[in-house]
Amino acid sequence: MIKILMVGMGGFAGSICRYIISDLSHKIFSEPLFPYGTLTVNVIGCLLIGLLGGLSETRQIFTPEIRALVLVGFLGGFTTFSTFGYEIFTFARDGQFVAALTNLMLHLILGFGSVWLGFSMSKLL
Repeated sequence: MIKILMVGMGGFAGSICRYIISDLSHKIFSEPLFPYGTLTVNVIGCLLIGLLGGLSETRQIFTPEIRALVLVGFLGGFTTFSTFGYEIFTFARDGQFVAALTNLMLHLILGFGSVWLGFSMSKLL
């Protein structure tokens, strides 16, 4: 039961952070037709899950409860791949195939690269 509460608390905090960072990204990148907020949040989320997941595997830095709080709850609430899928669908549905493909490729390449970078960084700590 405690793990479920930890996931819920982490998800609450992650969702709030996602909203704040996404909103800030929209203000920084003034292009209203491209989902920079989602891209920013997903890249940060991938970097964090690579770093913290790597540290968790190699150094056992988290108890099972803290792992549930941070990796499942916070990062689960923080990253927005369901929104990512919807945005690609919307671009394609509206005939904006270049934007759909650009969004897809940027998320995949930067997301994978960020997980790799975060995991690599965890080995240096």
